[in-house]
Amino acid sequence: MADAKVIPFDDDRSRGGAQRPGRRRPGGRRGAAPEAAAEAAPAPVSALPGQQAVSQGRQGPEGGQGGRGPQEAAEAVPPQKGAPRGGGRPGEDSPQRAGGGWDRRVAGGLAFLRRRITGEYEVDEFGYDKELTDQVLMSLIRPFYEKYFRVEVKGVENIPAEGGALVVANHSGTLPLDGLMMQVAVHDHHPAGRHLRLLAADLVFMLPVVNELARKAGHTLACAEDAQALLERGEVVGVMPEGFKGIGKPFSERYKLQRFGRGGFVSTALRAGTPIVPCSIVGAEEIYPMIGNSKTLARLLGFPYFPITPTFPWLGPAGLVPLPTKWTIQFGEPIPTDGYPPEAAEDPMLMFNLTDQVREQIQHTLYKLLVQRRSVFF
Repeated sequence: MADAKVIPFDDDRSRGGAQRPGRRRPGGRRGAAPEAAAEAAPAPVSALPGQQAVSQGRQGPEGGQGGRGPQEAAEAVPPQKGAPRGGGRPGEDSPQRAGGGWDRRVAGGLAFLRRRITGEYEVDEFGYDKELTDQVLMSLIRPFYEKYFRVEVKGVENIPAEGGALVVANHSGTLPLDGLMMQVAVHDHHPAGRHLRLLAADLVFMLPVVNELARKAGHTLACAEDAQALLERGEVVGVMPEGFKGIGKPFSERYKLQRFGRGGFVSTALRAGTPIVPCSIVGAEEIYPMIGNSKTLARLLGFPYFPITPTFPWLGPAGLVPLPTKWTIQFGEPIPTDGYPPEAAEDPMLMFNLTDQVREQIQHTLYKLLVQRRSVFF
């Protein structure tokens, strides 16, 4: 037994060249002689028929591995153009990425509906519902703003980024669409994402459906108490001092400002110490060219005027569709009021001068925008 020959398990001479991966034994020697290492070197591995293409793709110039392991060889092969990273057909996104935006929208919509049903949303003392305004009401008005009237906004950065401000604008168009477009302009284009709280006439809050929508959108009654409360809270308040005189004026007097009342908005801004931002709107005068006013129908219906246009009431409900005019809304330089003493709000001469200054600035900007306008519709 002393002369018996030991055949190691990893010797491939008795198996026709087939090799088994070598294993390190626990008690094996690390410092083997170079001759012994060369003698025990395994023969080259022959690829199986089904793996020949893979083996050739991993071999180096001399037919070997080129000094790379299997993982390195796989990483060295560049991915094909258009092939997805996560597996799948070329040019097709993974299921996780495809439809991810829609998933978020659906989830957000369902969460919004749940809050509306359960009543888990906030409304301030004036009835303003910020969430409903941002997600629903603005989305309904925005197509008219962007696609139909193609409103161009200038100088919106003149509205302060924080604190109260009183935006004073001209009023026109037979129906008060200019206030809604101005609200979208501030909401979508102001760098600080501010919201405009409009002061509306009594008639707005007497109509059944319009009353609720106006309250939800942040509109409130055009009175000094509500306006001052909003300004002192740091809100941006919008007012159109012309009132029904501006919105219901005939087409022949378009872009001619009417009286601004007795300057009540100036007194409110002086009490709150907030700046006054003049605003000029071009394009609203032509959406419903008012060529007549039926005072009898207006008296019967309780309206301040009953407009007669080239399309209304002759075409019925179709006559209520506004003409697709091109609009421009420009916010002017703010007029500061914080430098006046508290008793300045009771000075009638000061209120008259500031009112006239705001009116002249709006009128001058209107004329300038009309000169720059190429066409009513383009």
